[in-house]
Amino acid sequence: MNMTQFDKRNISMMMDLYELTMANGYFMEDNTDNRVVFDLFYRKNPDSGGFTIFAGLEQIIEYIENIHFNDDNIEYLRSLNLFNDEFLKFLRNFRFRGDIYSFREGTIAYPNEPLITVIAPLIDAQLIETALLTQINHQTLIATKARRIVRASAGRPVADFGARRAHNFDAAIYGARAAYIGGVKATATVIAGEKFGIPVVGTMAHSWIMYYKNEYEAFSRYARNYPDSTTLLVDTYDTLNSGVPNAIRVANEVLHPMGKRLKGVRLDSGDIAYLSKKVRKMLDDAGLHDCRITASNSLDEYTITSIINQGGCIDSFGVGERMITAKSDPTFGAVYKIAAVEKNDILEPRIKLSETVEKITNPDIKKIYRIYSETGNAIADLIACADETIDMSKPFEYVDPEKPWKKRAFVNCSAKELQQPVIINGKRVIPKCSLEEIRDYVEYQLNNEIWEEEQRFENPHKHYMDMTRKYYNMKMRLLDENK
Repeated sequence: MNMTQFDKRNISMMMDLYELTMANGYFMEDNTDNRVVFDLFYRKNPDSGGFTIFAGLEQIIEYIENIHFNDDNIEYLRSLNLFNDEFLKFLRNFRFRGDIYSFREGTIAYPNEPLITVIAPLIDAQLIETALLTQINHQTLIATKARRIVRASAGRPVADFGARRAHNFDAAIYGARAAYIGGVKATATVIAGEKFGIPVVGTMAHSWIMYYKNEYEAFSRYARNYPDSTTLLVDTYDTLNSGVPNAIRVANEVLHPMGKRLKGVRLDSGDIAYLSKKVRKMLDDAGLHDCRITASNSLDEYTITSIINQGGCIDSFGVGERMITAKSDPTFGAVYKIAAVEKNDILEPRIKLSETVEKITNPDIKKIYRIYSETGNAIADLIACADETIDMSKPFEYVDPEKPWKKRAFVNCSAKELQQPVIINGKRVIPKCSLEEIRDYVEYQLNNEIWEEEQRFENPHKHYMDMTRKYYNMKMRLLDENK
């Protein structure tokens, strides 16, 4: 079959081999319909931050609704000589039969709470593991990194310039989506603009300027082609002695006679803080007070903070590889762990033990609540048993699992359940959210609910992850039984 990477893809085989070998083993043991519960969660915020932004849910729903194994898939699996023929027949007719509960996409999230819970027949739950993890690990990481960069820019627009440094096509496309959820204003990646409706931006590369015999000619030709959106890259030869003077000359000699204004200049090398101050003065002295200065070149939240603290005159930032690859902490680390197994129509809890305390899992099917103070601030998240009713009309006692000996209670608080059904019996049950709605939801939470102290880059406040007394006692009983 002669296919290219641009043909419509069936990514149902996006899984580790062990998912298939285990599924085959379960099938041979006649465990195809027994239900299990899996939780997808993570253990540590990237960059030692105070939170993450949950992203990638829409692509998970698309995957679940479309997962199937075609003839080519089955023939390839048969060629491995690992799988029973009856199991391969089962796969040929496979459609996901389970239920998925999830945080709303864009939810501010914290370690050790289930972002996604899968309740499904054992084989169904096992086969989707890698696809869920790869999508959530990537987009949540990039959305969170983007937010740090946007916060550092202190209100100045940030654009995604990262496609050429992304790890592949998908990383660029879905990285642009995640960065937009995290708060960037635009992307240079055209396909992300087409696919997701993200505003696209771009100017020129150094090659445009180097192609023509001199910088002035290059700038002039560009301005004549794009008089309404002329932004000139001024650092190809000499920013202060050539680039900016030629940009000013084009503004006066080419754009002004057309009744147009020079929109901006871009700095892509050198001491950005120093150069931007010099450039701002040159532009202002030439009467180009409205000409904006954009900075690019290996930026992140720390370099942007430094530029601003030095008085850099930057109006917007284009951020590339350090955002699209989350360079400072490039792995997110979400995991997918079994939490309960059906026995005689009852879901029995399961717990993973470890010598490392952080790797002990939270067992059983559960509910996650966000607890709000009277002022609307999120003061904690609460893990409860699935059958519990959370009544905040009176003081509600809870357990801090790190200090279980202390008596604690929420007083004059409210609670919101964070997980919602998104897939029931293999079918979507929530409407599709626009990217703007997801992005606005992030902004609302960070501006109205999440403490400023949790949003610090250095030593952020740790969000409390509490448990109901009933849930805590159940977990302690399991720990004792499984010593």
